[in-house]
Amino acid sequence: MLLAVLAVVAGLALLVWSADKFVDGAAATARYAGMPPLLIGMLIVGFGTSAPEMVVSAMASADGNPALALGNAYGSNITNIALILGLVALISPIAVNSQVLRKELPILMLVTLFAGWQLFDHQLSRLDAWCLFAVFVVLMSWSVWQGMRNPQDAMASGVNNELQDTNAMTLKQAIIWLLVGLVLLIVASRFLVYGAVFIAQSLGVSDLVIGLTVVAIGTSLPELASSLIAIKKGEHDIALGNVIGSNLFNTLAVVGIAAAIEPMAVDAVVLTRDWTLMAVLTAAVFIMGYGYKKQGRINRLEGAALLAVFVGYTGYLVSTVIA
Repeated sequence: MLLAVLAVVAGLALLVWSADKFVDGAAATARYAGMPPLLIGMLIVGFGTSAPEMVVSAMASADGNPALALGNAYGSNITNIALILGLVALISPIAVNSQVLRKELPILMLVTLFAGWQLFDHQLSRLDAWCLFAVFVVLMSWSVWQGMRNPQDAMASGVNNELQDTNAMTLKQAIIWLLVGLVLLIVASRFLVYGAVFIAQSLGVSDLVIGLTVVAIGTSLPELASSLIAIKKGEHDIALGNVIGSNLFNTLAVVGIAAAIEPMAVDAVVLTRDWTLMAVLTAAVFIMGYGYKKQGRINRLEGAALLAVFVGYTGYLVSTVIA
């Protein structure tokens, strides 16, 4: 058991570090390739911060633990909204200025509803996986188009500030960090999945619960770090963009990869408990962030409410384990 706990701790630490290096290398490489800052923020950074979820879920499905992969994806979405946005808004209310984000919020809501519809037959097949991939490709293409149409969007200046640290990298250094980060992501994910599965089996806890708690929180640490850094710099749109982008990646690409590798039976509780909470939180962020006829804003009271939901949900999951 001690070895498994050490594997989880080491895996999480290495996962966060390698994801950061992977994002820096990928962003610098994209900059050298001439990609606009807004697209780097939406695609490269969004993909990079979701890389831990992708690799961990792929490893879990390949090892025959698809419930861990699904719990990781949905648990990360819940963590992103309830913990990360809640904490960030509590520190500094989040004002939504970006028109691109105002368009992505309803899309995230629709994607979440589509994911729930797929769960109604209590299974995720390879056909479901390919449908998720198809929607993912369409959305990424749309994001590229939007980024090209809105090069001066409010989020673009924020991304420029975020990319300042990568300006000192040469192209060779960027490619090296990109590759090193990717390799270490895979190694860290292997440690994490091994430790999480061993602990779950030893304690008699389901893979789903481990995925929803320990693994989900751990793989969401890159989003937490980048969002806190962004809010410290006053880049509210970057903080919200991190969460929207990550949740889109998780719902479509991460679950799609897991189901494509290993089609899975889905416990009814995933739909009634986990997906439902994810949908309610997504709807709440949509209502708060969109703003309708006024500027979208998540204030401190709303942030505290989101944090309370996260604490209550996590506490409930832990209580089911203890019971």
